[in-house]
Amino acid sequence: MALLETREEHGCFAGRMGYYTHASSATGVPMNFAVYQPPQALAGVRVPALYYLAGLTCTEETFMIKAGAQRLAAELGLMLVACDTSPRGLNIPGDSEHWDLGVGAGFYLDARRPPWTRNYRMASYVDHELPTFIEEHFPASAERRGIFGHSMGGHGALVLALRNPEYWHSVSAFSPICNPGTVPWGEKAFGNYLGPDCEQWQEWDASMLMRKHPYPGEILVDQGDADPFLAAQLKPEALQAAAEASGQQLRLRRQPGYDHSYWFIQTFMAEHLRHHARKLGGAG
Repeated sequence: MALLETREEHGCFAGRMGYYTHASSATGVPMNFAVYQPPQALAGVRVPALYYLAGLTCTEETFMIKAGAQRLAAELGLMLVACDTSPRGLNIPGDSEHWDLGVGAGFYLDARRPPWTRNYRMASYVDHELPTFIEEHFPASAERRGIFGHSMGGHGALVLALRNPEYWHSVSAFSPICNPGTVPWGEKAFGNYLGPDCEQWQEWDASMLMRKHPYPGEILVDQGDADPFLAAQLKPEALQAAAEASGQQLRLRRQPGYDHSYWFIQTFMAEHLRHHARKLGGAG
């Protein structure tokens, strides 16, 4: 396939909304991603890039279609990038039997256990390969790079920022899986991708990482108190405890009446974009 395959592009708030595919060495298969270029980028200005990681079962299209972020991104001069949530088309035994494991459920880590080891390397993809590719092919600034996400993607955003704070210059999350090593979603994913050694799980658990190496800046997290996954899967109290123990600057906001849906994400999207714009600056 070509280095960059353009699947479709559309004008959007004087910018350009596009869907693309490229060959990935990290995952070993073609990966789909989406980019919103604000009007400043189309004028040739290198703008900050904000990467979004979606949740279980989602694709690179979910955020761009449902979150309502493009209008304000155009005003702020932020490029938006969204990737797929796992490799696809591999037909690994068991990769399509469960909605919370395998296809659509990469958990933004690098797998260490067969049969996942070769291809399920979403951490390497998001942390290195995708931004490098974006910065080569789009007018994105390598010095101003932010990351955020929802649910499984909120977990990914927190973990990658905590592991590589020099690379990710701003971070936020909606309804993240805060302590995956202690909840059913995380136990299932980590057990399959990483193996039975729970010590290794801590390297991909935001609450555990934050206790040891807090992020050098404020982290914004929004969590709805009517979220059906709140108690059993998300555990924001673990993240709060980790922040208190380590001195992490954490703005954890519990939002009354909101659930786990993109209606919740739409409601607070503007505040997250402005949080990143304050850290990254706008176009120019």
